[in-house]
Amino acid sequence: MAPNDNTPTKVSARLLAALAFVAVGVYAADQTSKHLVTTTMAEGETIDVIGTFFQLHFVKNPGAAFSLASGSTWIFSLAAAAVVVAIIVFARRIRSRAWAVMLGMLLGGTLGNLTDRLLRETSFGMGHVIDFLYFPGLLPAIFNVADIFIVSSMGLLLLLTLLGVNLDGTRVPSKRRRRELDREAEASGRTDTAPPAGHATERS
Repeated sequence: MAPNDNTPTKVSARLLAALAFVAVGVYAADQTSKHLVTTTMAEGETIDVIGTFFQLHFVKNPGAAFSLASGSTWIFSLAAAAVVVAIIVFARRIRSRAWAVMLGMLLGGTLGNLTDRLLRETSFGMGHVIDFLYFPGLLPAIFNVADIFIVSSMGLLLLLTLLGVNLDGTRVPSKRRRRELDREAEASGRTDTAPPAGHATERS
């Protein structure tokens, strides 16, 4: 039997291109901003952008996003590499534009910080990430452009999960929609037409 054009095995070149475009844009923004900071500021230097509300404060971070868990750099290097591989593996299954954008943001941000860990001092896999964005009155941590997109991608992932949008572009019917389908099935005398809870029936 010939595969249908909508089967999950068919790769969407358009969505792969969207994912790559977002990832490259995020990566370029992250690395460009870090280059500007490292070439125009001294480590530890602070520049007031909006008074003391928003500052540029150049630090080298051996930990995770937002300067968390310093001292475990190699663990985060391995974790970041695993995330990159996972995104590449699952990318061919994407049928949702929103998922493509989310994974592109995550891939670009992860690659941005992974580049620091692999290529910056102190050594390969143990490099310190360049952080410089600081809101003293809001957050105790200093972060960078990659961190922003990593955290934003997690927020988008949570939203997609709450909305029931799957990786393949299908949408899990809401409880209200399932009740409507049940009533329609009962009215037509075909009680077997209502999909079970959690079954994806709509494509977004």
